[in-house]
Amino acid sequence: MKFKRLSVASVALSLTLLPAHPGAIEIEKLQLPDMGDSSGTLISPIEEQEFGAAFFRNLHSHAEISQDLEIQQYIQNIGRQLAANSDNPSTPFHFFVVMDPNINAFAGPGGYIGVNSGLILLTEAESELASVMAHEIGHVTQRHLYRQIEAASKMSIPTVAATLAAILIGTQSPRMGQAALMAVQAGSIQFQINFTRDNEKEADRVGMQTLAESSFDPRSMPTFFERLQQSTRFYGKGVPEFLRTHPVSESRIADTRGRAESYPYRQYPDSMAYSLTKAKLYVLNTHDKEAALKHFAGLEQQGTTEQRAVARYGIGLVHLKHLEYQSASEIFQQLASQYPNQPQYIAALARTAMDNHQFDKANQLFAQASQSFPNNDAIKIEYTRCLLKNDKIQQARQVLLSLSNSQKDQPFYFETLAQIHAALKQPAESHRFMAEYYFASGQTEDAIMQIRLAKQEKNLNYQMQAILDDRLNFFLSELEEMKKKR
Repeated sequence: MKFKRLSVASVALSLTLLPAHPGAIEIEKLQLPDMGDSSGTLISPIEEQEFGAAFFRNLHSHAEISQDLEIQQYIQNIGRQLAANSDNPSTPFHFFVVMDPNINAFAGPGGYIGVNSGLILLTEAESELASVMAHEIGHVTQRHLYRQIEAASKMSIPTVAATLAAILIGTQSPRMGQAALMAVQAGSIQFQINFTRDNEKEADRVGMQTLAESSFDPRSMPTFFERLQQSTRFYGKGVPEFLRTHPVSESRIADTRGRAESYPYRQYPDSMAYSLTKAKLYVLNTHDKEAALKHFAGLEQQGTTEQRAVARYGIGLVHLKHLEYQSASEIFQQLASQYPNQPQYIAALARTAMDNHQFDKANQLFAQASQSFPNNDAIKIEYTRCLLKNDKIQQARQVLLSLSNSQKDQPFYFETLAQIHAALKQPAESHRFMAEYYFASGQTEDAIMQIRLAKQEKNLNYQMQAILDDRLNFFLSELEEMKKKR
């Protein structure tokens, strides 16, 4: 499908490597495309969702999108709470975490909003994280992305999505960004990204209203922006990417502070989920075991009882990461007993048993957790994986299929289904779902190969043949659209 009546433009993307910060690329006057013509007619909602899905697939192929369902559930829950109180709650949104230490967050097409793990770890309060997400939601609901995009006439959805994904990754990794961009460039047509001052002020204004109506602290927005601005003196030219695409000025900070002061003051405590998510991200992002243990040991000596428990959880995760199962198990057992209503603790205990190949114990713990928290998809997917390791294939399939629909278009879902059908000696189905896994991960050529392998299997019934033919034609069409613009 092609975008309707796109204007023709050729704009230059300036990518300058910065020696002072080798993990960054300087984007000058970067402008996100406007998906419409001069009359203001925008693409249809169906095209917009197709564009967003294509963008997200391409992002998977160039960046590490977190597949940890506990992290994913947390960011989605915060996002949904904010979106429900936005100025356009009917807008479809998709929230995800990019496992990257650089400080960044961005709003992509189709309501896809990404937050880097580095930005989450920089926040000192849950409302600060919510303020960034509310700001990005404001960019989406105010249609800033579509006001700024300019693409070549008849450029296809796959090509625009791939190019946009390449730019966003290019802001974080020179090697990957340049390679991805070169792979999708159409002749001399390139994109640039830049939200105007008016866009930023508007996103701040509607974002702060969303923040307040979602029971987060409006004052967190100027507080976080000011800390970001002050931190630039330590970066030199290699400033956080968020400040490149969302420049923060003294007047902007003053404006948001003035707006925040109009709201009555009260305390906004952080949720346990926020603290536990930060602890897990810290462990995932830190490879120095002793430094991580020292970090959490310091936190364990301060704060409330719950905050000290989070620090112990962090210590347990460090032990688990370094295969010290006994130490990890003792910590998680104590926490699960002390806080039976906190799903992360019993899940960590079960995960420790599973990683230690104690599959019967792990299955019992996951079954208990699944019964206590029946709507927790993070527990369900880990329970499914544990059942597979214990050769309980049909039970694993039942648990997997009970996931909420919002998780059934994620790469891990298709990959797990492929594993289940392989264990059931159903190779055609296994190849079919591996194809969906590769496609969802932005690897269309590998998806085509898997469909062709499925079609080589004997005794395919008419329905399976039709499904495979349909998907093969779709994947080939997507690939052809990409090749036309190379």
